[in-house]
Order: sequence, then C-alpha cells, then structure tokens
Amino acid sequence: MRLRYLLLIAALFFSIKTFAQSGFPYADEIREFKHHDSLKFPKPDGILFIGSSSFRLWNDLEQRFADKPIIKRGVGGCELSNIINFYTPYILFPYHPRKIFIYAGENDIAYGHSADSVLVNFKKLYRMIRKKLPKAQIYYLSIKPSPSRVKYRDDDLRANGQVKNYIKGKRNCMYLDMNESIYKPGTTQPDSALFRADYLHLNSKGYDRWQKVLEPYVN
Repeated sequence: MRLRYLLLIAALFFSIKTFAQSGFPYADEIREFKHHDSLKFPKPDGILFIGSSSFRLWNDLEQRFADKPIIKRGVGGCELSNIINFYTPYILFPYHPRKIFIYAGENDIAYGHSADSVLVNFKKLYRMIRKKLPKAQIYYLSIKPSPSRVKYRDDDLRANGQVKNYIKGKRNCMYLDMNESIYKPGTTQPDSALFRADYLHLNSKGYDRWQKVLEPYVN
C-alpha cells in the first residue's frame, strides 16, 4: 500500500512537470500542493475550498474554521476552465471531499470570456463532480464585485444569475450570494474598505464578512 501511494505521488509530479512544459497553468502552485500532500495527505471527507486567489490569499481560512478539516486549494488567476481541464486529478478528486466550495468565474470574465462561458464551464465541472463524487455537497460562491473590475460588473451579474438559475433545485448543490455581505450599507456597491490596496482581493475585514456567510454551510 505504501509503495503504491509513493508511485502515485511520483506519477503526479511527473505529470505536472510534463504539463508545465505544454502550458499547464500555475504548475508551480499545483506542484507545491502535491508536495504538501506527499508529506501529509488530507483525510477523506474534508471540506475543500478550490478556485482562484480569493481563496489562495485567505491566509487564515483554516484558523477561522479550526475545528473543521479544511483543504485550501486556491490557485493564482484560476479560471473555471483550468479546474476542468487541468486540476481535478490533482487538487479535487484525490481528496474525496464531502463539501466543495468553489470560487471561480471572476477571472474568466476579466480575461475576456463571456458570462455564458462561465455557465457552460460550471455545468461541465458540476457534471464531473457528480460523476466522481456523487454524494459531495457543492457550493458555488457568487462572483464578487471587485472595485478594480467595475467595468465587468454587468457580465459578473449575468454569470451569477445564470449559475444560480442552473443550480436551483439541484440536490446537494447550492449557490451562495456573497455580495450583499460586502456592499456598502443601503447600496449595491462594494465597500472598498473591505478590499486590499489592489481593490481586487478582500482584506481581513472583507473575509470577516465572507466567514459569516459561510459559517452555516461549513459547520
């Protein structure tokens, strides 16, 4: 059993190295995750946070839910298509999580993809998860209205609405509206005081707001 595990880890490292030579996105970050996995592999039935840098830069995520088996796998400028085409064999399916929190879609639109493509890719990812992990609970976090990306706001809202409608009524799948928690009181505009200096990523106060929304579902 131990030998088979070591061979699997070696195969994963080799595959990532090979992909890196052919455009595997953020290969160094995936390689680092697999290195940590080789030292201490997460137990099955954990709670996986997968997606873009809004998860990667949530530095105290594990401490905020200290009594829960959190697996944080946020990746650089991750898009939904990256998860589908590259990451599921490395930082999703091997963990056999019971809950999967997904934050991806914001970069897709900022990099020139349409709201429709966000929906198409979420559908693909949903079907992939359902096939491999039929009992896992899936949570899709709404695309946040980052002040530095205000010109994409209409597309973000459209993508959120389409994903929300697709998820509606699906068993073990939920759309989480994160945006109201970071609006200025009485408005539908983001509170810039909840963001870092880049006005793209949340600061600690912003993550306080996210935590309050997520707590009932993580717990």
